[in-house]
Amino acid sequence: MSSPHVSPVGLEPPPRPPEPRPPAALLGVPAVCSVLLLVLVATKWRPLTGLDRDIASTLHRWAVDEPGLTQTARILTDWVWDPWAMRLLCGAVALLLWYRYAARWTAVWLVVTCAAGALVQQVLKAAVGRPRPVWPDPVDTAHYAAFPSGHAMTAALTCGLLLWLLRRHGAGRALWGWAVALAVLSVTGVGLTRVWLGVHWPTDVLGGWLLGIVTAAAAVRVHGRRRP
Repeated sequence: MSSPHVSPVGLEPPPRPPEPRPPAALLGVPAVCSVLLLVLVATKWRPLTGLDRDIASTLHRWAVDEPGLTQTARILTDWVWDPWAMRLLCGAVALLLWYRYAARWTAVWLVVTCAAGALVQQVLKAAVGRPRPVWPDPVDTAHYAAFPSGHAMTAALTCGLLLWLLRRHGAGRALWGWAVALAVLSVTGVGLTRVWLGVHWPTDVLGGWLLGIVTAAAAVRVHGRRRP
């Protein structure tokens, strides 16, 4: 006896594969470290401020003695790794998501996350009010408060978001490897240039990195929960 025919009408489509999500530790551990560092910086804990000054003073002497490297650092930090360059990159990716992939929720999510990161950065700068380093022979200048480093936070946030989007859209192994290497170079490099140029303390950069990681990880979790 032949089996009865089963109509496909009414059958539910197979479930979509889950989105890549960062492990909980990628959000919890940097968040705890960020809060701890924020408290130590805000209370001007002397061992930390002393270490900051020792490292910054050494790098500043090197920057004065190496004008070629200093000029290169200035170009990289002012043009290649500038926060507005990073935000424009996110804007371009958002347009690509909107028009090429019709991923409008993801495009809006990317823009809103970048804007939220900039807002958090400015609020913390105003709240902490940490002065920037002052040198008798400065090699560069910067404005506003020091903590956290906006360059470092924006680079960590942007690179984290774009790496997640590449993984989500199935980037090949070669592309993924190059993207990770470029992200590590950018995030590390921008932090080093800010201290080398004498416009940030090392813990400003560390705080920016941690906050960028926390913001990116939190945004990815929001995307997974709120996606239509």
